[in-house]
Amino acid sequence: MKPLLLKGVRPYGEGEPIDLLIRDGVIAEGTDSDAEVIEGNGAVLLPGFVDLHTHLREPGREDTETIETGSRAAALGGYTAVFAMANTDPVADNAVIVEHVARRGQEVGLVDVHPVGAVTVGLKGEKLAELGTMANSKARVRVFSDDGHCVHDPLIMRRALEYSKALGAVIAQHAEEPRLTIGAQAHEGENASRLGLQGWPAAAEESIVARDCLLAKQVDAKLHVCHVSTTGTADVLKWAKARGTKVSAEVTPHHLILTDDRLSTYDPVNKVNPPLRTQSDVDALRQALADGTIDCVATDHAPHAIQDKDCEWSAARPGMLGLQTALGIVVETMVKTGLLDWRGVARVMSEKPAEIAGLTDQGRPIAVGEPANLVLVDPDATWTVNGAELASIAGNTPFEGMELPGAVTATILRGRVTALAGRIAE
Repeated sequence: MKPLLLKGVRPYGEGEPIDLLIRDGVIAEGTDSDAEVIEGNGAVLLPGFVDLHTHLREPGREDTETIETGSRAAALGGYTAVFAMANTDPVADNAVIVEHVARRGQEVGLVDVHPVGAVTVGLKGEKLAELGTMANSKARVRVFSDDGHCVHDPLIMRRALEYSKALGAVIAQHAEEPRLTIGAQAHEGENASRLGLQGWPAAAEESIVARDCLLAKQVDAKLHVCHVSTTGTADVLKWAKARGTKVSAEVTPHHLILTDDRLSTYDPVNKVNPPLRTQSDVDALRQALADGTIDCVATDHAPHAIQDKDCEWSAARPGMLGLQTALGIVVETMVKTGLLDWRGVARVMSEKPAEIAGLTDQGRPIAVGEPANLVLVDPDATWTVNGAELASIAGNTPFEGMELPGAVTATILRGRVTALAGRIAE
């Protein structure tokens, strides 16, 4: 592999532009006349992004996404590592499936694909899956989640936390008390009442987060809360962290910018789990991300077939695309508002998610000797979202037609360019 020279780049968006040499997959000193050159033109250089929450749909729903198309979307979005959720068909609740996912990710080679193992067999919440077998498999699973379903039984959740502690792993919880969301279609509030949609109370999320924080504290295990969506959940997290609980949390880009006002058209592209909340929730989530109460941004990238979205609201599947729009939403909601600088973007999109998942080669400092997993961002560029032009097979983006700031100009995985100028580097 030829050396790579990034000319005129600004690490973390700070200081004057510098030239940065990459040799043998790591950041090196000096220069090299034989190196391949990428002109940075003052662009911001950050550690490659890490997504703890991606639905790649393979195996089982290759009509909506594959590991290859999802990897393309990830690379174009600036990601160098993604975690593929377990709600595939068959479910990733055993070593055979997680090893298949890991192997396909390696074959595609555009991002590091880490399979997430299911907590319970078949995501049914009744019996623990083979956590130890998956952890000791070639896939080396270190994140387990029944995402899409809550591990609602407190005894099973406690056992999962105990096993995960022994394995050096983390349990990522989809926090939703199912008895409070039967038939729920939208955030419980004025808009749901006006539109005649069954309400989804914030307490359904908050009560599970509070319960699981207590369990994690009791057994001294690592808990990760998926897609935080309410002010109350942020308050619970702040309380739990102050007590020394080993809890981390993520927020999605769409929960940082969209509200349940979008539901007035009944367009199912806006249907997501957990649902879009209120503007006060959005404001609280932004603040919680800025102050570290919420640790990171995760996309919950959820591609769906046309027939699963182009239908009546109640029949539509919840979920939105996210990998290629995540950076733009974070820039719009967090950087342009002054809540985060570019070092802050590196923290919430790279460093903290890598730390939560126990990755030692991602989210590293931009320094000599460190792995060259990097993303180059043009902070002054803008682009307009067109779902049909995104790399995913599906096109269910709620940001259709929206102009977003910040554009990924290059993504680099261990010194190899995977995306350049909006195209996959074949």
